[in-house]
Amino acid sequence: MYILIQWLINAVAVYATAHILDGIHIKSFGAAILVALVLGLVNAVVRPVFVFFSIPFIIVTLGLFLLVINALLLQFAAAVVNGFSIDSFGWAVAGSVVISVISWVLSSLLNY
Repeated sequence: MYILIQWLINAVAVYATAHILDGIHIKSFGAAILVALVLGLVNAVVRPVFVFFSIPFIIVTLGLFLLVINALLLQFAAAVVNGFSIDSFGWAVAGSVVISVISWVLSSLLNY
């Protein structure tokens, strides 16, 4: 049950981010659900590998390189899911931050 609620929270965060930021476009809430699924899978499988191999960059930049990793994974999700697009890498960075903040707020409100 926890996974489904977290998945829905992330889908709402993606959908809200697309309406907040001009450089991120989404066609429907169904596409947001698919993006949340792809992001969940990519964050579980690919992100740890990226983080492991970029530890020196993460240390030198005091963790800011994690924003680059999150933006790359968000752009990958945009490339995979039809109906979801990002205009540039800058919008991907901003989108990853906004998605994280919205997910955190919703998770805190729902105690998940």
